[in-house]
Amino acid sequence: MLKNLRFPIRIKLLVSLLLLITIVVSTITFAMAKLFHTDKTAYIHDLTSVIALHTAQEASSLLVAYQERLRVFFRFMYEEDLPPDHKTRLLERLFEDFQEFVAVTLYVDGAERSTVYDSKSLTSAGLTNEDLLAYRAKNPLLLDAVKSGQVFIKNAALSDKLPCFTIAASYKLSPEGKSAVMAAVVRLDELLRLAGRSKVFETFVVGLNGDLLAHRDPRKVAQGGRLAWISNVKGLGEQHALGTTVEYVQDGEQMVAGLARVDVGGLLAVVQIPKAAAYLTARELLNNLLYVALALLVLSAVIGLFWSRLITKPMEKLSSAAKVVGSGRFDVRVKPSSRDEIGDLAHSFNQMAEGLDTRERELKASQAALVQSEKMAAFGQLGAGIAHEVKNPLAGIIGLAQLLLRKVDKDGPLYKNLEMIEKEAKRSKQITENLLKFARGEKVAFMKIDLNAVAMDSAAIVDHQLGINRIRLERKLTPGLPPIAGNGNQLQQVLMNLMINAQQAMEGSPGTVTLSTRLLNAETLEIRVADTGPGIPQDIQAKIFEPFFTTKPAGKGTGLGLSVSYGIIKDHKGDIRIESTPGKGAAFIITLPSASSPQAPPVQEHQTQHPAQEHQTQRIKEPSLVRK
Repeated sequence: MLKNLRFPIRIKLLVSLLLLITIVVSTITFAMAKLFHTDKTAYIHDLTSVIALHTAQEASSLLVAYQERLRVFFRFMYEEDLPPDHKTRLLERLFEDFQEFVAVTLYVDGAERSTVYDSKSLTSAGLTNEDLLAYRAKNPLLLDAVKSGQVFIKNAALSDKLPCFTIAASYKLSPEGKSAVMAAVVRLDELLRLAGRSKVFETFVVGLNGDLLAHRDPRKVAQGGRLAWISNVKGLGEQHALGTTVEYVQDGEQMVAGLARVDVGGLLAVVQIPKAAAYLTARELLNNLLYVALALLVLSAVIGLFWSRLITKPMEKLSSAAKVVGSGRFDVRVKPSSRDEIGDLAHSFNQMAEGLDTRERELKASQAALVQSEKMAAFGQLGAGIAHEVKNPLAGIIGLAQLLLRKVDKDGPLYKNLEMIEKEAKRSKQITENLLKFARGEKVAFMKIDLNAVAMDSAAIVDHQLGINRIRLERKLTPGLPPIAGNGNQLQQVLMNLMINAQQAMEGSPGTVTLSTRLLNAETLEIRVADTGPGIPQDIQAKIFEPFFTTKPAGKGTGLGLSVSYGIIKDHKGDIRIESTPGKGAAFIITLPSASSPQAPPVQEHQTQHPAQEHQTQRIKEPSLVRK
């Protein structure tokens, strides 16, 4: 049963690629997990320390900015020369620019001089200025704690909706010791946002005694929370730029904390995490590595499937194309999709299919030519028999016409009609004799003839038929043309066929057929049959001279007229071509060499003979068929 199993190449490539990637990713994952497990404790300590340092630096920058804004308030509030209205507008503008400030108080020599506040901030938190004054009375600012040149910061949560802190700074007004203190109630929004940035680590800002100033949970700040274990850490007052990490127990849980000194206000930035969370972090990292490994496997599977499909798809196309060629169709081609061995194989296959297709077309053409040859042989035999039978009645018609011509007046209209009957009967007899000669392989006799006379005779025969079909026949013949070497009957047959075809192409619509001759050069003459019909499409022009090709309905044409005409013109060493634009008519242009041209066919007689004279000579030589 295993012998019957079929594994495509793309499956083998995919499995091999997945196995290789699985081994590599598994090795990397387990190595990273082992290294992480070894260094996880150091990593957590370093990470908490770094985060604490960054938090302390950002908190210092923020508090320095608040200190500078407090100095701006001091300049305007202490300035006594400013008009009250102007000072009020300036302070309102400062509250608009410094939206974190809720209230600002100026103390001079230990006494409160003035207090300004932002009523919009109080109102948005559901408080009034009385609530602010009540909080200040309950929690007075200890001015002695505000040392000169330093910033004092303390929690001042007015409510859960408006967590704030108090920032105060002392300023010397004179060398004698006169000083002023500026205190401001500032919103804790920015510090709270800084404390709540991390979702893994618990971050907060506290004083050296452990009082909370900022925490990701504002309720703990509003309730005046305190970290008791901070006071047990030694040397915090000496920590400046560098941070430190400690391990301690809080509510029975082992914790790891990083601490860093804030340069403003004697504060600490603390970042803590349960030590057990370090293992959870390691587990989370391992899970992430596992997800990455699975993603890599899925991605590699997709890429491997795509790559293997890219390799095997051209081979499948070649296999399908080979089956089509095997069924006998050779017109199939495979587009090379790459520049490699498979692309070369596709190119070689296309060459093979093209060669087979060419040979098949040549074989079919040979078969068609053989069938056509057999058909024409049968047609020649049948035509020879018909021509032989038609010659006898034509001889009787010619003899009776000659007898009647002797008995009628030459100036009467009947004489011309009888003469036309005699001439056309002789022409029909000549055509049948040419057909017999063609069937027997005999050559048609050529002599010097007048091309204009042939054109006039042809026009005279078809003029009546064109007229009853509302077709006007125009003759534009150039006089004085040199003679050509040819057979008048055959050329007349060609011109009549072209004019009748033009009339049939117009399908009963009125139009014009123009028969014209001209001299192209000393050795070439041109005769043109042009019409105002619908024209001939380009695709039909290419095969209009092929035998048995016709655009007429079944039973109205054999497709031999133009083919025979083409052969006649070629026998006269001439050329026939088409000029046509659909919707603007068509023109058949015949070029023939003059009798003096080296390209002209050889003639049997050296004298030029008019077709009418040819008929007259034949009438004199024709024996009479009537008994006296």
